[in-house]
Amino acid sequence: MNPMNIPFLSLTSQNNLVEAEIRAAFERVFQNKWYILGKEVSDFENAYAAFNNVQHCIGVGNGLDALCIALRVLEVGEGDEVIVPSNTFIATWLAISQARATIVPVEPDKDTYNLDPRLIEAAITPKTKVIIPVHLYGQACQMDAIMQIAHKHNIFVIEDNAQAQGSTYNNKLTGSFGHINATSFYPTKNLGAYGDAGALTTNDTGLAQKASLLRNYGSERKYYNEVIGVNSRLDELQAAFLSVKLKYLNGWATERQTIASAYTRQLNGIDGLILPATASGSSHVYHLYVIRTAKRNELEQHLNNNGIGTGIHYPVPAHLQKAYKHLGYQKDDFTIAEELAETSLSLPLNPGMSNEEIDYVTKTIKKFYA
Repeated sequence: MNPMNIPFLSLTSQNNLVEAEIRAAFERVFQNKWYILGKEVSDFENAYAAFNNVQHCIGVGNGLDALCIALRVLEVGEGDEVIVPSNTFIATWLAISQARATIVPVEPDKDTYNLDPRLIEAAITPKTKVIIPVHLYGQACQMDAIMQIAHKHNIFVIEDNAQAQGSTYNNKLTGSFGHINATSFYPTKNLGAYGDAGALTTNDTGLAQKASLLRNYGSERKYYNEVIGVNSRLDELQAAFLSVKLKYLNGWATERQTIASAYTRQLNGIDGLILPATASGSSHVYHLYVIRTAKRNELEQHLNNNGIGTGIHYPVPAHLQKAYKHLGYQKDDFTIAEELAETSLSLPLNPGMSNEEIDYVTKTIKKFYA
């Protein structure tokens, strides 16, 4: 087996595909001489709303700002409780902290890594105001059950859709279930900008209007400020780039699913290796292909030594981060999140990967277990 060099993340194939259109988009914005909240942003917002089967999209500066604004729109504040997965990128928790609300972590389903609907009701109190399901690694949460619980208890839902654009639950798109939903277009995402960018999606016109105000200094008309807002606007250039890439998103998702299927087919049956599982009714767009093993660190080293890049999502669960030491959580408080942190390893999964590269990754893993 000849050695290969396979980076964990490569944007080369995607960039090559869209380069001419991206350069044309840059030239268009440059020549238009309008760089903030112009036609490019409104065109992308309309296109992404249509893609996501919602009435409204509001472009913002990044995914964390999207979550923060969603909580502000729902008037979440001190004394309110927000249910959130114990295993997620820390931004989901940070947004709740920014709102000065109380973080209520709930463990994930051990097989899918998504928020376990069976555990949500036990975490609900009279102070619970919002549930934030995170569609982790690209797989849709079991949204019907989550929305039923929210409706029963009169609780808002904010989907964190940063990793799952285009994924579905029972044929309905993620980012279209919740009252107002947040997504990120960070460059590594399935729909990635060439810098920071994010958005909110909603079918509620009132919430959309509030979000539009908040992102722009609380102002609808320049120098007239209706509420205390922030400066978090999707800029014209990133919007123009995202409009180009949006046309390719479904095709890239299909490529990701094909690569994931090849991984699963070739790695199936290896003793001690846990492969991704998809819940009934959920689709998976494989932002990440995450395997699990008790020998995670050794396997990571083996793959790296053989020229294969890997990622760990995420090595320290949020409740054990130094930033959240003040909450008083200890090791073993959220055992599933901790086990995932200790055993998860993300394999390279990039549109444009060749069959030879996929085979090299899987054969290198098999060699480790042999």
